[in-house]
Amino acid sequence: MKYEYITHEYLDQFISQALKEDLGDGDHSTISTIDADQMGSAQLLFKENGIAAGIFLAKEIYKYFDAKIQLDIKLEDGDEVRPGDIGFIVRGKIRSILSTERIVLNCMQRLSGIATMTNELVKLIDSTGTQLLDTRKTTPGWRPLEKWAVRIGGGTNHRFGLFDMIMLKDNHIDYAGGIAKAVSKARNYLKENEKELKIEVETRNLEEVKEALKSKADIIMLDNMPPEMIRDAVYLIGKKAKSEASGGITKETLREYAETGVDYISMGALTHSAKNLDISLKAVFL
Repeated sequence: MKYEYITHEYLDQFISQALKEDLGDGDHSTISTIDADQMGSAQLLFKENGIAAGIFLAKEIYKYFDAKIQLDIKLEDGDEVRPGDIGFIVRGKIRSILSTERIVLNCMQRLSGIATMTNELVKLIDSTGTQLLDTRKTTPGWRPLEKWAVRIGGGTNHRFGLFDMIMLKDNHIDYAGGIAKAVSKARNYLKENEKELKIEVETRNLEEVKEALKSKADIIMLDNMPPEMIRDAVYLIGKKAKSEASGGITKETLREYAETGVDYISMGALTHSAKNLDISLKAVFL
């Protein structure tokens, strides 16, 4: 699965920094015990149910560190996994396998955890027509990868950053002097700078929903509203804008919110609260 923000430049920078952070002036445990030309194999084992994510990244890490490493890939990103499933078998210099082990595992555990949580939540609202969105609540430096994992799990990416959509949240609105003024200023800015960006407005009650509709916002965020209020807001909005529920929504309440008819539900938990999937790398003698 391709993702436009995971570029060769980004991968090189990400992998280089990860290796520098972990290796420092050398993997002394490995160098002191393993001969430089000693060859071997290891297999990546999934130890719990979930969705695999990060196999593509593992391949890139190995290629960056040692181009002669060989991978026998058994599973693809997005595949369902069970305890005992083998993601891939890696063959090459044992020093290379051991020195990259923790980086590969850290990345795959994190990304598989996000994909697994996303997939679980997407299934809960399947058939409602509501799309599950991520947010910008990501780990600095990891955003392209974490949002990629959301996609792998079946979720939908919200805006990537501050540059690809105008989102007028409560602080923007309060500082600007209200919804009407904030949206008007945003539209003038877009026109003056010849930019075409969607405008989303955060609302906290039905009166603000009406203001956002009058301002002709493209997307109206219904922030921290109970399901019954969101149902009323969705009725008011109709087809005049897209609706997004956000704030305080949990796994237990997700289906109830989706059944209000809202177009989107955004959950920061997809990237900030996902539990890492248990994965290990074990030596094998083939």
